[in-house]
Amino acid sequence: MSHITLIRHGQANTAARDETSYDRLSELGHQQARWLGTHLADTRAHHPRVFCGTLTRHVETASSMGLTDVAQDPRLNEIEYFTLAQLFEAQHGVTIPADREGFVQHLPMTFTAWAEGRIQDAPETFEQFETRVSAALSEIAQGVGPAIVVTSGALISMVMRQAMGLDIPAMARVALAIMNTSMHRLYPIGTHLSPVLFNAVPHLEAPERQFAQTHL
Repeated sequence: MSHITLIRHGQANTAARDETSYDRLSELGHQQARWLGTHLADTRAHHPRVFCGTLTRHVETASSMGLTDVAQDPRLNEIEYFTLAQLFEAQHGVTIPADREGFVQHLPMTFTAWAEGRIQDAPETFEQFETRVSAALSEIAQGVGPAIVVTSGALISMVMRQAMGLDIPAMARVALAIMNTSMHRLYPIGTHLSPVLFNAVPHLEAPERQFAQTHL
């Protein structure tokens, strides 16, 4: 198996409350991606295979990083969290939060209800999400040479769930921790891919860049 480096997209439109409006990078998101691309070039990181989801924020992140020959795969797309949250509110009266503090409580509640099948008419089931993520990562791992994958936070948390056997609350805590343009590396150990890097942002660690260590 080849090792895989997962990248969360740059900061998106944080004022959005629906999937379409959210799906574009802010100017800071583009800058985060440019800094990451420069860091990878300066450290001579070798990734002969490059993948991303088909969402605008994935494609824009890859472009601002300076990545080329990017293979787009819809299996690497984010869950439709806004849609799930709207259904959760309509069906169970759980209000969609307006701030990060509320979101910290809302995300695990939503993940749990979704995994238990209590959110009806969801765009996909939790099991379908699990299956597509596993299939995509397994296929990428079987390729030749290190791969870099630009994707989203919930997908990265699902990868960590599958690699580490996390329960739903732990998966939600992982998702909440993931910063924009953070790096997460999976390395083959025995017959499995194991995490050897999580939430790394070396390109944002200089004092004058720490303001860009964003989660939303």
